[in-house]
Amino acid sequence: MIEVREMTTWDLSDVAQIEQAIFSEPWSKEAFGDSLRQPGTHYLTARLDGELAGYCGMLQCTDEADITNVAVKEDCRKRGVAYRMLRELLRAGEEKGVKTFFLEVRQSNHAAKNLYEKLGFQYCGVRKNFYEKPREDAALMCRKAGSPDAKTAEM
Repeated sequence: MIEVREMTTWDLSDVAQIEQAIFSEPWSKEAFGDSLRQPGTHYLTARLDGELAGYCGMLQCTDEADITNVAVKEDCRKRGVAYRMLRELLRAGEEKGVKTFFLEVRQSNHAAKNLYEKLGFQYCGVRKNFYEKPREDAALMCRKAGSPDAKTAEM
């Protein structure tokens, strides 16, 4: 069972451990804590059978939001964790007045791009040399509030 809820300071050590394991340039526990306290940020965690499985977050500025973090532990992937977290993050953002969501994803991360497309995101540009370690372009993706995701559109 997947439980999605607001991230708290109690989650930061586990979040930082997942971040360290997944990313080549990870955020620190302190960076997450600082971001969590900033106005306009919204972070969620997902627990799978009681264990922290992933987290995601966004930074809102007026009616736009940048999804800054999406991560799921490797052994918890392909079980719907990222989809559930992001659906809740999008819902919460729309409730807060977000009209357009943006995110960047490595050009080579086909699994993530497929997930984002299922959630209604579309390719809207490229950010050259956005990532380091290894250096790579980012696909810029955007989603308008109220856009149906692929699962909703199929129903």
